Amino acid sequence: MARWEPGARDRLVVAAVDLFTEQGYDATTVAQIAERAGVTKSTFFRHFPDKRELLAAGQETLGRLLSDGIAEAPGNATPLEAVAAGLRRAATAMGPGNRELAPRVQAAIAASTELQERDALKSVGLTAAMAEALIARGVPGVTAALASELGGLAFKRGFAEWIAGQGDTSDELARCAVAALDELRAASASLG
Repeated sequence: MARWEPGARDRLVVAAVDLFTEQGYDATTVAQIAERAGVTKSTFFRHFPDKRELLAAGQETLGRLLSDGIAEAPGNATPLEAVAAGLRRAATAMGPGNRELAPRVQAAIAASTELQERDALKSVGLTAAMAEALIARGVPGVTAALASELGGLAFKRGFAEWIAGQGDTSDELARCAVAALDELRAASASLG
């Protein structure tokens, strides 16, 4: 095992997804993941507190990018325009590797109650990051909460469309997510 070989974190995620797909989440151990990734168990624990956290590996980065995009939106942007800026910024973190791995990650999550709970917490965290960024822009709390919930739904819908489609660029993901936000905005306006 190469002790300091670069890319250990990414290799651990891919190894975990492969093993979860092959034998299920519950039957997969940290030792198996580390071995498949070509690292030691201690290297695994330097990157992740437990195997459940592997599938939320990019959550911090994604939340930061959403927040940064919202913060950098023009000062006169509406809350949803700021959220759209956040969605476009977050899309920059996604590439062909994310698109390729996503269906297998979703299958692993669908097969495990524990992972479904972790995925729900991830969604809550991303929505909270967007709401905090909107509040920092001076958006009232209730409006920020609603806009961030719509942003979270739009990201999920856009991401699902992106992984099901042909385009593998971050620009295509941004287009899908912003289109989903526009669709949700129109739907919410029709609620009366």
